[in-house]
Amino acid sequence: MSLRRPILNLALRWSEKPYLRRANPLDLRERFEKMARFWFRPPRGVTFTRRSFAAPSGPRKALWITPENPNANSVILYLHGGAFIFGSPETHGAMLAKLAQLSGAMACLPRYRLAPEHPFPAGLDDALAAYQDLFEQGYSADQIILGGDSAGGGLALALLHVLIADGQPLPAGVFCLSPLTDLTFSGKSWAFNAEKEVLLPAERASELVGMYLGENDATDPRASPLFGDFTGAPPVYLTVGDSEILLDDTLRMAERLRQCGVDVSCDVAQGLPHVWPLCQGLLPEADATLAQISGWIAARLVAQGDS
Repeated sequence: MSLRRPILNLALRWSEKPYLRRANPLDLRERFEKMARFWFRPPRGVTFTRRSFAAPSGPRKALWITPENPNANSVILYLHGGAFIFGSPETHGAMLAKLAQLSGAMACLPRYRLAPEHPFPAGLDDALAAYQDLFEQGYSADQIILGGDSAGGGLALALLHVLIADGQPLPAGVFCLSPLTDLTFSGKSWAFNAEKEVLLPAERASELVGMYLGENDATDPRASPLFGDFTGAPPVYLTVGDSEILLDDTLRMAERLRQCGVDVSCDVAQGLPHVWPLCQGLLPEADATLAQISGWIAARLVAQGDS
């Protein structure tokens, strides 16, 4: 482990975790945007453009990232995290720029609607629209990698469930960083990692997720993919930190996928904070994880190309 890891964990515990305990959605959005602009820097040579895509609510925007030497035949559709109430393509753009640079794939980050203004299933509807728009852009399903982190990771898996249930073409693979997969909060790590967790305040989860879920059933697989049927799904890569409150959301999701016959890779990192790959360029472990995911993406695209 790097020397920067404990410093980052300490800073998150004493600065960000207390803020997450008390801030309202608008303040959370503003702070995350400012922090991302200051701390998260994209690698040189990538290009950012914004395009519109059609969604049930009307035209939505997406951030597209082009690496220096892009493979025009592959794209990462990435759904950002933020408890369904904050975060944006811009807060996660630097991380995806690094992943695009490593993998050679294009990256598309849709600006899906957020709660509480737009509760469930608005974000999922927008994610589905963004996925379907990739076909309009000329991509086939086997050229698409679906990804997400935290709430966005849960959203990516919920989208996968919808695609399977509806018989739609499936992406070449799905990767999730510390995904939120169970909105009933029944995983034991919500309790035994509550103090170890350096970023997310477990005691506020129900309030924040309630802004998104409202009166809807928390066991609906479109909200909690842990309860879904993923028979026939493509390979899935999951990663999480061993001290996260979302540890069991990942471990139980991996087991659920295996029960459905899915090829699952699940990596548990020691002592790393929630969605640590956001700190690419600052934290060596973040760069290492993105390199590992890039290799997994490349293998999935090659496998699909050979099939």
